Amino acid sequence: MVVSEAMSFPRTDVFVVGGGPAGLAAAIAARQRGLDATVSDAATPPHDKACGEGIMPDGIAAARALGIDLEGAESHPFRGIRFCGARQSVGATFRSGAGLGIKRTALHRTLVEHAERAGVRMLWGERVESIHEGGVETSKRAVRTRWVVGADGAQSRVRAWARLEDSAAHTRRFGFRAHFAVAPWSEWMEVHWSARAQLYLTPAGAKEMCVVVTSRDARLRLDDAMPLFPQAARRLEGAAALDAEVGGVTPSRRLKSVISGRVALVGDASGSVDAITGQGISLAFQQAAALADAMARGELWRYETAHARIMRKPRWMSSLMLALDGRPWMQRCAFGAMSLEPWLFKSLLALHAGGRA
Repeated sequence: MVVSEAMSFPRTDVFVVGGGPAGLAAAIAARQRGLDATVSDAATPPHDKACGEGIMPDGIAAARALGIDLEGAESHPFRGIRFCGARQSVGATFRSGAGLGIKRTALHRTLVEHAERAGVRMLWGERVESIHEGGVETSKRAVRTRWVVGADGAQSRVRAWARLEDSAAHTRRFGFRAHFAVAPWSEWMEVHWSARAQLYLTPAGAKEMCVVVTSRDARLRLDDAMPLFPQAARRLEGAAALDAEVGGVTPSRRLKSVISGRVALVGDASGSVDAITGQGISLAFQQAAALADAMARGELWRYETAHARIMRKPRWMSSLMLALDGRPWMQRCAFGAMSLEPWLFKSLLALHAGGRA
């Protein structure tokens, strides 16, 4: 593609492909360390995605370290997590602060505002067409850059261009989300389990709940799933849906490498854990900080090491939780053991959400 010089601007230290939460966090972190940062995305804000919309305390802390105040956004706190089975339930509160339910569009607007204040250059509605050794070419201009960051999601084009597609593991499930006009009935984020699926109930406001069903069945929608969760169905009975149901794939993917030359991947582009962990945004914020440190040092290999460390516990937790998926007998055994020994769930929650339970 030929791009006229008039459509170019000189250069940027960091060019981020993808303006979702991971890309914006990476750009904010780069600016925090004195690097010039540019973000390009073919879409315009705010961005939405079918997710559980709950951020764990370690994610709130990671955002705060980047200077991002999420608690000032449209949000609602939750103090812990409760697992609910057919006959048993077990819950624990966070010792290291509260989690936060925040609608994905509200989260994106908040991150855009923080990026603007940080001095990030944003090219909305501008698609990146290619990357090369000296920079990138978009649908409107050519840009010289030292670092290219792929934050363009699970189907990352940057990952393919950089030949980082090799996976050590890759599985997927499916999720469908809607919001309902009902006040939160507890201080918990609830995860209801059945033989076929999980249902997540996250406070998203003073009179609003985010409801998500995840399963291995691409055809299982919320209406069909609700009879599997009678306790939750009673809570939501008569509540009006505030929006149309949206869905998406929740992949688990581990890449062999997340860097190549001057290219690095963050967020879902860099691999992911199943949404059952609720850790996607938290991981993106932690990865953004580690990547910015590595770029500021001029030693991208440090990010590869940090990325592996950041992902280690969430991958372990994902494997542990998915072992219960589709196995009601194992769910009964696990919930029974944790009900008898509450410290077990508290310890798992501490490992899962950061800090000490």
